[in-house]
Amino acid sequence: MIAASDFRRGTKIEYKDEPFEVIDFQHVKMGRGSAFVRAKIKGLKSNRIFEETFNPNDKYPKADLNEVEMQYLYNQNGEYFFMDLVSYEQHPISEALIGDAKLLLKENMNVQVLFHKDKPLTVELPIFVELIVSETEPGFKGDTASGGNKPAKLETGASIKVPFHINSGDMIKVDTRNLTYIERVK
Repeated sequence: MIAASDFRRGTKIEYKDEPFEVIDFQHVKMGRGSAFVRAKIKGLKSNRIFEETFNPNDKYPKADLNEVEMQYLYNQNGEYFFMDLVSYEQHPISEALIGDAKLLLKENMNVQVLFHKDKPLTVELPIFVELIVSETEPGFKGDTASGGNKPAKLETGASIKVPFHINSGDMIKVDTRNLTYIERVK
């Protein structure tokens, strides 16, 4: 059990039968009356963020969360199949739960899957992934001086902006947090 007075950023608790993560908190002591804890919490199932006031003496159970490293295998009929690297069990995860991560998901890629009571909540890609540019306009000599960008389609189907010197068939490193080009991989 975690007392509200022990909240810290990143603390994960069960609140109203749902897992929440404390994003920000403030201990408040009024001149008169009792103290309280004002916390900004994020619902890990709903991704909603809201502010809540807690009595510092109230205790909340630690969220039953389990982060498992899994390998993406394939997708079929809107379900994405992942294999637990320890037990070799396969888990189907819905396309809606994966969200925009599917744009950079490549077969045999290792990801972190967060489970709550044996049900998947989120799929977290590595921060950087290496992907091949499947199609882009050819660069012309002299284009590199302007420092501009051109659209490119990656092997997973995602579209991003890349520098002019990148050509089809090049392998590039992409930041999965904001879908941006980082560098060409040699």
